[in-house]
Amino acid sequence: MTDPIADYLTRLRNAIKARHRIVEIPASNIKKEITKVLFDKGYIQNYKFEDSTVQGTIKIALKYNPVTKQPAIVNLTRVSKPGLRKYKGADELPRVLNGLGIAILSTSKGVITDKEAKTLNVGGEVLCFVY
Repeated sequence: MTDPIADYLTRLRNAIKARHRIVEIPASNIKKEITKVLFDKGYIQNYKFEDSTVQGTIKIALKYNPVTKQPAIVNLTRVSKPGLRKYKGADELPRVLNGLGIAILSTSKGVITDKEAKTLNVGGEVLCFVY
């Protein structure tokens, strides 16, 4: 597999389209950090890291509106790809959906959102957009 983060996002996207409640994804450190950011920002309901195998898995409980049954995540877009990395400085961080969405960045301070990076005044690799 050349791009594990794209695989992670695609599995989430497919589970949302199929209206699944829970999705299992092979674990890695960066995927765990992205999952924590999605949980902190309220895009997923819950998550659990299972280390039963050598690699381990991430179980993610997806979040839907109880009344309209609409998913909390409308769009997941991979920005920086292995063939073309996208790096942004602290002053040129992208605004996602005019501030309503988040951009997840890999910085020297860890995996954080664009708003947190702006307050910490750090730039980094723009991994994905979520809204």
